[in-house]
Amino acid sequence: MSTNNVIKPLILGLVLGVVAASLYFVSRADVTASSDSETKIEKTNEPLYWVAPMDANYRRDKPGKSPMGMDLVPFYGDNASSSSQVGAIKISPEVINNLGVRTAQVEYRVVDNSVKTLGYINFDEHNMVQVSPRINGWIEKLYVKSVGSTVVKDQPLYDLYSPDLVNAQEEYLLALERNNKRLIQGAINRLIALQVPEREILNLKNTGKVKQAITFYAPQKGIVESLSVREGDFIEPRKGMLVIADLTHVWLNVEVFERQLAQITLGDKVLMSIDALPGKQWQGQVDFIYPVLDAQTRTLTVRLKFKNTDGQLKPNMLANITIEPAQNEELLVIPTPALIRTGEQDRVVLALGAGRFKSIAVKVGKVFENYVEILSGLDTDDSVVTSAQFLLDSESSKTSDFMRMHHMQEGNEESNQEQDTTAPSATTTGTVNSIMPNHRMLNISRAAIKKWNREAATMDFLVADNIDMQLFDENMQVTFTFEIVHGDFIITQISKLPLATSEGSSNRDHSNH
Repeated sequence: MSTNNVIKPLILGLVLGVVAASLYFVSRADVTASSDSETKIEKTNEPLYWVAPMDANYRRDKPGKSPMGMDLVPFYGDNASSSSQVGAIKISPEVINNLGVRTAQVEYRVVDNSVKTLGYINFDEHNMVQVSPRINGWIEKLYVKSVGSTVVKDQPLYDLYSPDLVNAQEEYLLALERNNKRLIQGAINRLIALQVPEREILNLKNTGKVKQAITFYAPQKGIVESLSVREGDFIEPRKGMLVIADLTHVWLNVEVFERQLAQITLGDKVLMSIDALPGKQWQGQVDFIYPVLDAQTRTLTVRLKFKNTDGQLKPNMLANITIEPAQNEELLVIPTPALIRTGEQDRVVLALGAGRFKSIAVKVGKVFENYVEILSGLDTDDSVVTSAQFLLDSESSKTSDFMRMHHMQEGNEESNQEQDTTAPSATTTGTVNSIMPNHRMLNISRAAIKKWNREAATMDFLVADNIDMQLFDENMQVTFTFEIVHGDFIITQISKLPLATSEGSSNRDHSNH
């Protein structure tokens, strides 16, 4: 392995570590000491603590090495603005530039919601005719002998000899001799039922001669789509002989994605181009939307119809399709890259200004190629992050409530009442691993928190000002209550657990501070 192959991954790891640490530093907001006021952490020349570049929870009160062998990085704190929000992070201009953060304005836009897809030209099934006999017999002569042959209406197709046809002709001539109108009409009706052409019936009446083989003609123009007989074949009523397809109109069956269904309605204009016929374009319409979705591909078949009077469109040609809606709507949209879809929630990273960002939940409407419709969660005066948003979201979403400040939830009426600012809290037990009195911080291996579905973990906790740091020793078993304020975990109550107690005893050394 070359030296470059070894050095490059190390350099990449160091860069990612510095970026991750930078995001962590700027995401720490001020610690709230009471519910009535906020105490700001003032920047000083001395660092508040040192933190591992690759593990934001590994903090120490002096320089050293991280578990991965990297130098700990000093953290000096930051001043939070009075409008800070839960989950908001702040990033320095240098980090924003290094990450390549770009934003876009939320706006109303007339979006091109056309649907582009591909399809194969097919026969118009409404214009296909199956030619079948209604009587047993033998084909004496076949005028159309191959699939793809072009036929015109009333063109001879085949001559058929059938004893039943001979008998039917004789019955008609006998009725004419007797001049019995009732018998004549009955004989004519039988000949018609056997599909004997009108011209053959008229010829029989004029000549008075029975024909051994009757000629049958094409019911419409088109091409022979299938042919299953040959000269001399014996045919019977249940056997199809040939199919004639009229290509005056053609169909295309195209597949569209489930999310595109709301954009397509019957009668929508459709444009088609074909690579085999460059420079030409055909205009058609949506003729039918099939009612059943494909369960595996999650697509729906849409049938399109086009005129083909010049016959240039051939079945099985590959066509490029653009389905255009009747009218384009003006919608509130964001660029498609700005949307973060987690499977359980749709959200974006809101740019708050002054280097501050926050993940918020949004309700998504139609999804287009370049834009996404926003039904709720954003306004036209908002900006969203379109590049590096996943990295920012991973930091902000750790503590974000995903709610918008100054915006009510959908369906609620406007109110002047203040929002509930109670910090989330939990009570648990744990073991004190290390004490950092100068920074009012404890490293504790805590138990699992069932109500938050959190497993046991080792992490750093800040200690509220009203708690004496000298009461703690390493390896001390404690029960404590902590709150999450601006992303920091602050212990508000703590007491020592006795080393051993009998069942049901209340002799615990509780001393809430």
